Amino acid sequence: MLVEQIWTANAGRNFNYLIACPESGEALAVDPLDAEKCLAAAKAKGWTITQILNTHHHRDHTGGNDRMIAATHAKLLAHKNARDQIEGIDRGLGAGDVIKVGRSVELECLDTPGHTMSHICVLSHTDRPALFCGDTLFNAGAGNCHNGGHPNELYNTFAGQLAKLPDTTLVYPGHDYICNNLRFTLDREPDNARAKALLPDMERQDTNKALVTTLGLEKEINTFFRLSSPGVIRRLREAFPDLPEHPDAKTVFLKLRELRNKW
Repeated sequence: MLVEQIWTANAGRNFNYLIACPESGEALAVDPLDAEKCLAAAKAKGWTITQILNTHHHRDHTGGNDRMIAATHAKLLAHKNARDQIEGIDRGLGAGDVIKVGRSVELECLDTPGHTMSHICVLSHTDRPALFCGDTLFNAGAGNCHNGGHPNELYNTFAGQLAKLPDTTLVYPGHDYICNNLRFTLDREPDNARAKALLPDMERQDTNKALVTTLGLEKEINTFFRLSSPGVIRRLREAFPDLPEHPDAKTVFLKLRELRNKW
């Protein structure tokens, strides 16, 4: 499996992706908002885009569909419940469905509600898995739930699905928010040495060659995976004095999401 991460350099700080079969050169475009950059990248690699995946219906992920389809005649894939929100879906996806790209690439669909209620992440069937997670999981952060989502569902997705994936899983999010997310981690857990050490490097990084984190690293630097950390809970109690002495993980997650909404 070949992966091309495409930095759009737009105000929303979007990442687009091409996932290609090394044997056939067929490629899947993930959330190709910047159609021109995606088409140019495919041409430079000698790849043929045959499918497009929208992880969810927000315009900053679907806005390139028309241009991409006009240029490639690719089939459009999205969550099966997003048909009223995304025009022209050719294949509706559900949990466990497999997307085949060319002869050698298989991607398993995960039904991951929270940011929206019809959100798909895909997990590669490779020796080292890769997760293309749209706006569900960000580097050092979690998606918001403002536009059609729900934090309870986001917690269930994190705890019930993402946290159980192998620590070696590569993480490919829909946006680059890592610096601000690390700052939130350090606001919530000032003694998080790994986040503190990483932040200066991320402030200097070339986003055209962005760091690809792993789930194992996320569990060190991402507050939304650190729900039992004494430091996180201690600081959370300062903001929410009525928090129980030993709050359950869901309560910690929801309070963190509430704080992040205003941070």
